[in-house]
Amino acid sequence: MTKDNVQGAGEEEQQAQSKKALKKQQKEAEKAAKKAEKQAKLAAEQQEADEDDFAKDRYGICPMVQSQQKLDRALVRVQDLTPEKAEQQIWVRARIHTSRAKGKQCFLVLRHQQFTVQALLAVGDRASKQMVKFAANLTKESIIDVEAVVKKVEQKIESCSQQDVELHVERIFVISQSEARLPLQLEDAVRPEGEGDEEGRATVNQDTRLDNRVIDLRTTTSQAIFRLQSGVCQLFRDTLINKGFVEIQTPKIISAASEGGANVFTVSYFKTSAYLAQSPQLYKQMCICADFDKVFCVGPVFRAEDSNTHRHLTEFVGLDIEMAFNYHYHEVIDSITDTMVQIFKGLRDRFQTEIQMVNKQYPSEPFKFLEPTLRLEYKEAVAMLKAAGVEMGDEEDLSTPNEKLLGRLVKDKYDTDFYVLDKYPLAVRPFYTMPDPNNPKYSNSYDMFMRGEEILSGAQRVHDAQLLTERAMHHGIDLEKIKAYIDSFRYGAPPHAGGGIGLERVTMLYLGLHNVRQTSMFPRDPKRLTP
Repeated sequence: MTKDNVQGAGEEEQQAQSKKALKKQQKEAEKAAKKAEKQAKLAAEQQEADEDDFAKDRYGICPMVQSQQKLDRALVRVQDLTPEKAEQQIWVRARIHTSRAKGKQCFLVLRHQQFTVQALLAVGDRASKQMVKFAANLTKESIIDVEAVVKKVEQKIESCSQQDVELHVERIFVISQSEARLPLQLEDAVRPEGEGDEEGRATVNQDTRLDNRVIDLRTTTSQAIFRLQSGVCQLFRDTLINKGFVEIQTPKIISAASEGGANVFTVSYFKTSAYLAQSPQLYKQMCICADFDKVFCVGPVFRAEDSNTHRHLTEFVGLDIEMAFNYHYHEVIDSITDTMVQIFKGLRDRFQTEIQMVNKQYPSEPFKFLEPTLRLEYKEAVAMLKAAGVEMGDEEDLSTPNEKLLGRLVKDKYDTDFYVLDKYPLAVRPFYTMPDPNNPKYSNSYDMFMRGEEILSGAQRVHDAQLLTERAMHHGIDLEKIKAYIDSFRYGAPPHAGGGIGLERVTMLYLGLHNVRQTSMFPRDPKRLTP
């Protein structure tokens, strides 16, 4: 190809490109003109609508609340909307749970925490067509203030918690708008699992829930679970304070592994290393040696166990108890079991609403317990399991399936979901456990169970420095690392016992749930470190 031909081809290509560019520009100009025309038309329609809209001051999007003013306005909680408030004009702040436009009406379900109420807007002398349209287009989960008249309803509104009243809305203002696309739908998140499968409707899997925990925690089920969990803590505290216990706070960054094992998180600590506490064990016992007599603490516990089970977390809330006793460690068992019974009674009497809400999504049998609490010896438990066909040694630790089977056997025989297993084999317990004086193969240690799963592990502690040293050596523990612990018992130590309870497990098992992540607000396990 000659030089002229090459040049000619290049020019043709340039011309073709410039034609393309010109066409593109023309298209874009046409598009922009159409857009401008559409916007102008919409603006004109809006202006016309505004001129005709007699209710335009009764609805809208509020400026962001930056504490600009103090309004002398009382807001009524959704849960307080009862027939006693009929015909009253009130203000309510809530989220839009669902909305449905129907002709000249718009039905909203408003939600605050675990309570819901139906609200109605209808075109009339208090609401314009534009106002109803505005309400119908609001996004789910937006937070709104409404002024409304409370009206009694003839037929119960089954889909709401407030079944005997509805709100007739006269003003509606958006306080905080939600994005239109939600990561999960709340109605899917509360649907019983079987029901969703049968009807071909969506349910939400656990990872989606946990990845979007802020939305998941808004569901009526989650609200009920964590309000009941708060009740467990309050009842635990109140019961023990009434028994003369002192609440203590213990360090979570420690110099040696609390349980002596390898399941410990190491953290850098200036020029050295430290560990996250696996238990407040040492500090509870030091407080007993310091004459506090009865102590408890509520705080995080860390376990570096690579366990991806339904009941293990790497960080959980420990409810820990330690107590000096006079002559027998059963004094402590009695005190702990009575505390648990008071918690169970308090939950049963004060949290029926929450229990029923959780039961709607996760049905379970009511939790049963005895007074006084059933206490079995380990040997009896092994005999029950052997009679049921389980092959195991007398001094073998209980496996998880055997724990569950034992729970079912105990329920069948004694009709209780809560019991104590006493006198564990010494070989399966930590070095600081007091041996049984009558049989050196066993120990003064115990576990407590709910619905066949362990919720507390405890024991009489060795309170003699010499015996403690011998036991540590027997377990092959480096004495230098636990020197401070052993030294605590050199200056006179009262006999004492205690135990540690997992808050999330207690909540899970009381409600008959099947995964501890449902009862941990922001769970931590080997695969999850966020949110």
